[in-house]
Amino acid sequence: MSVLDDRIEMAEECDELTLDVLFEWLEKLPIPEGTKIEIVGGNIFMSPQRQSHWEIIVAFVEQLLGKYSRKRLASDVRIDFPGHLNGFACDLAAMAERSVKDGKGRWRYQDIEFVAEVISNDTAGNDYGPKKDVYATAGVPVYLIVDPYTGEWHLHTLPKDGKYHSEVSFPFGEDIDLTGTPVGLVLSTDDFPRD
Repeated sequence: MSVLDDRIEMAEECDELTLDVLFEWLEKLPIPEGTKIEIVGGNIFMSPQRQSHWEIIVAFVEQLLGKYSRKRLASDVRIDFPGHLNGFACDLAAMAERSVKDGKGRWRYQDIEFVAEVISNDTAGNDYGPKKDVYATAGVPVYLIVDPYTGEWHLHTLPKDGKYHSEVSFPFGEDIDLTGTPVGLVLSTDDFPRD
């Protein structure tokens, strides 16, 4: 059993296991540079970022700068979401103009207008499953899943009662029309790489 396992076990026995405690422990571990870490439903997930993954995120950032300032965009930054121990590091999140950080200097999920997750083999189940449900419960108006393995994107909108009521999927090369959402832009996927 590792030191982390011992600490988690002790914290669980004392009902003290919180996102802050988990992230504090994770920060003390020798985690390789470029590794994304997030906590989904109390489970810790780590995955290395790939070049294709990064290229897609940057392509979105470049296009979102038409509406959002750099200060209102976040990538791989901890944001706490409703539910049991959900500390996500969204691949890309865009915040509403009125956004303010909480008392700990973190973005609030209530201010998110757009989230994009680029699929990794090891964590795809989270993006298509529990994270999608949490984003819907949190009322995130636009949740976009980009899958470089299939060469498709999946747009989820109209969150209500813990689920998205609209889903549209198209292959790379088709534009993502967000003009009817708070984002108000059309995003190109023409040059998205595939894995």
